[in-house]
Amino acid sequence: MIDETALQTLLDKDAIRDLVLLYCRAIDRQDIALLRDLYTDDATDTHGDSFDGPAGDYCDFIARAFPHMPYSGHHVCNHLIAVDGDVGSGEVYGLAWHLIPTREGGREEDFMAVRYIDNYRRCADGRWRFSKRVVTYDFKLRRPFDGGGLLGLAERDPSYAECLQPLFRRGART
Repeated sequence: MIDETALQTLLDKDAIRDLVLLYCRAIDRQDIALLRDLYTDDATDTHGDSFDGPAGDYCDFIARAFPHMPYSGHHVCNHLIAVDGDVGSGEVYGLAWHLIPTREGGREEDFMAVRYIDNYRRCADGRWRFSKRVVTYDFKLRRPFDGGGLLGLAERDPSYAECLQPLFRRGART
């Protein structure tokens, strides 16, 4: 016999995990339309000492940072989720790398161990979205960068050509 409540909880937790991974993709692929789609209309976002306010303003803040961030990589480690009907909460441990310019014209690596303390809500369209995010910076490190790599392919990212399912398309979820 299938426990329908337990099954729905598993489905909801999986959808919330996708939400968190889509947040990482939106930031790292510089997809502001996708990022905006991940928040409820009344959501707030507190990113330590760098931003605190409405999620729409946070998206604007991030969009202004994109031209100065040739690389960003967000990596989810642990994700604990509780769901109660159409609301949920979670704690996401993550590692975040950013490549940012220095005042001297060079580049530096900005590495952080973070925790996202999240509130989630299922919206009228059935999708889970962030209703509140609070980010803690448990560890921060900045150091000069002289490495290489793909460094933010943006529109040339190979995932757009290789992963053809709707989940991987640029823009808001369809």
